[in-house]
Amino acid sequence: MSSLSKANKSRKQWKTKAVSRGDENRYFRKETARLGRERDRYKAEAKEYKAKLEQKEQQDKMPVLCTKTEVVQIALQLFLTARISFRAVSRVLGVLGHYLGLTKAPCPQTIINWVTRLSIARIQHLTPLLSAPLHQDPSDNGFIWMIDISIALGAGKILALLALDVRHHQRSTEAPSLQNVHCVAVSVALSWTGEEIAAFLRKVMAVVGQPSAFLKDGGSDLAKAARLLEEGGFSTPSIADTSHVIANLLKHAYSTHPMFDAFLSACGKASQKLKQTVLACLAPPKVSTKARFMNLHRLVVWADRLLRHSPPGGAAKRSLLARLRESFDQLPACKGFLRGFLRDATPLLACQKLLKTKGLSYETGQECEALIEEIPPSSPVRIGFTTWIAEQLQVAETLGVAETGLPISSDPIESLFGVAKNHGAGETKDANRLAVLLPALCGPITEEDAQRVLEISVAQQEELLSTFSSLIRQRRDILPNPGNLETLVLSEAGQNFELIPRAENRPKNVIILNDIKGLRKNEWFRDPLESRALSPPRDCPVKLKMAQ
Repeated sequence: MSSLSKANKSRKQWKTKAVSRGDENRYFRKETARLGRERDRYKAEAKEYKAKLEQKEQQDKMPVLCTKTEVVQIALQLFLTARISFRAVSRVLGVLGHYLGLTKAPCPQTIINWVTRLSIARIQHLTPLLSAPLHQDPSDNGFIWMIDISIALGAGKILALLALDVRHHQRSTEAPSLQNVHCVAVSVALSWTGEEIAAFLRKVMAVVGQPSAFLKDGGSDLAKAARLLEEGGFSTPSIADTSHVIANLLKHAYSTHPMFDAFLSACGKASQKLKQTVLACLAPPKVSTKARFMNLHRLVVWADRLLRHSPPGGAAKRSLLARLRESFDQLPACKGFLRGFLRDATPLLACQKLLKTKGLSYETGQECEALIEEIPPSSPVRIGFTTWIAEQLQVAETLGVAETGLPISSDPIESLFGVAKNHGAGETKDANRLAVLLPALCGPITEEDAQRVLEISVAQQEELLSTFSSLIRQRRDILPNPGNLETLVLSEAGQNFELIPRAENRPKNVIILNDIKGLRKNEWFRDPLESRALSPPRDCPVKLKMAQ
């Protein structure tokens, strides 16, 4: 075979191998690239699904608010339990909305509307209270009614009724609080007399029944109302609040003391001299001039402790002790007054703390007698306190709670007014707007309350709020428009806000918003001094309007 033939044959074999090898390599390169792309896609999908799975697991562990009822409930709890402002509630829900499953946080005005509707719902759905009657009288609902009147900015005065279970100390070891009471009714008027209070109480009792007892302070108007009710056939015992009783005993014993005025004057001068100095930490505590004797012990304790910082003997010139003595004024001369007041007030305050926590019973009564042994037997303070305990124990025996404890303190209603003025009222402490908040501040927040809030319509809320004027609305209408001052007299004349439970035979969602004079014009109303106030008949609609 020739050399050329061998060369051609060798080249052909090489070409055949090169073509087959190239085809195979191209196939493997394509497959390798395809597998790489699929691998990358599978890895990306796996990472994405893993992230979604982790996110879902985290969401499953987080509490999610699925319904609007739950959103309303947590908003009300933030405002009424945590006691933060309307704007703060909205901000908190906005911050926690991602974790709670909220797409949009409610605005502050929505929170205000929910709180207002909660007050309306609680009064509208105030069914016969759960406690069983204590007596054979079926109208006795087994609750003690706390009554008090509070003032606010403007001419209106707020009258509120709170219901506390008479067996509270049998079921709880703690003192009553706002969580343990129900707001029965609330009303605002320019003034409250004994006759008007009695008329209001009769109107409420016609709907929810007669209470087991009234718990009140020593006000003459409240005492007259209780007397008028008793004369009209409503024989309901009255319980005197322990704080006011002790304050009145101390007032009668020490308000006429020769050094009382000198002591108050010395405290005022000491405050002026100690403030804005290095001794400012020793300034006297601030004590309200109204109901002074309910907090006077704080001032007396301060003065007694301050005088102990001045031992007998001289003081170096320009020393702190010398500067302190310059602020004493007549305090050293009041040592006899201070010793006598502390001798009487200290055991009485210990009794007050005991009775507020455990109630008045045979056992706590004996403990109080042991505490007041430090007071001389002839002291009018001890005699008056012993007499009061004996009288209240008779009431406890009548109600059948002398063994377990009779609620003897009206602190819940005092706290209610204080919380309403400091929380949610804003800068303008308007009596009408404060009255709207009171029912919402009593009792715990439940899911049922939140559901009832959503059942209140906008028309019902507007019907309640648009019929009485507020200080904010008056300021907006009067201040920029000179010459309209006389319209204030027309808007305030005869105005009264009233929110009471509805009777079973009344139309649904009825809220009475009238004044007592206007009610007397209706045919279904009778004079409270002549007979029991009647609820309107079924066919007599109650009009929501302002009295002319």
